Amino acid sequence: MQKLLTLTLTISACAVFSPRPAFALVFSAPNPKFFYTDTSGKKQSAEVVDKYYPKKIVQPFAKTDTCIDPKLRRAATIAEERAHAHSLSKCWHFVKEALVAAGVVKSRPQTTLAKQAGQELVNNYGFKKLPVTDPYQAPVGSVLVYGANRAAGHVEIRTETGFVSDFRSKIPSRRPLLGVFAKS
Repeated sequence: MQKLLTLTLTISACAVFSPRPAFALVFSAPNPKFFYTDTSGKKQSAEVVDKYYPKKIVQPFAKTDTCIDPKLRRAATIAEERAHAHSLSKCWHFVKEALVAAGVVKSRPQTTLAKQAGQELVNNYGFKKLPVTDPYQAPVGSVLVYGANRAAGHVEIRTETGFVSDFRSKIPSRRPLLGVFAKS
C-alpha cells in the first residue's frame, strides 16, 4: 500500500511539473512574419495568418443611386416593414404590394410567376434593366428577378442592409439572376 501511494504521488508530480509539448510550442515559437520592401524602399513586415477564422465575409452596404426614382427606395422601406422573418413563398405578391403602396406603379402587376416580373415591369411600367450582374452591386430600391427551371422563381428588392421580399435576408437568393430592374 505504501509503495502504491509513493508511486502515485511520484507520477502525478512528474505530470504536473514536466513541460507539456503543446505549451512548449506555443511559448517558444514567435509569431511568423513576412518581410517585404515597399515602393519607397522601406522594409516592412506583416504577420502571417496561420489560423482559419470561420466568420463570413460581410458585404458592404448598398449604394443609393440618385438616378433611380426615390419612390423605389420608399418601396424598399415598405417591403422591409411588412416582411416576415422567414419565407411565406409569396415574394412576388409582397413586392407587388410594396410597389403599389409606394406609388411606383399605378396598378397591380398581373403576372403570377416571379420569374416573369422583370418582363412585365419593363413592358408595362417603364422599368429598365440595369447592367448589373452582382446582386450586391444593385442600387437601393432596385427589383432583382431570379429564374428557376421548374419553379416560379424569386423576386426581391435591394435594401441598404440586404434584400427583402416576403422575408428579410442579408444575402441574395441562390437562384440564377435574370436581371436587376429600376425606374428613373
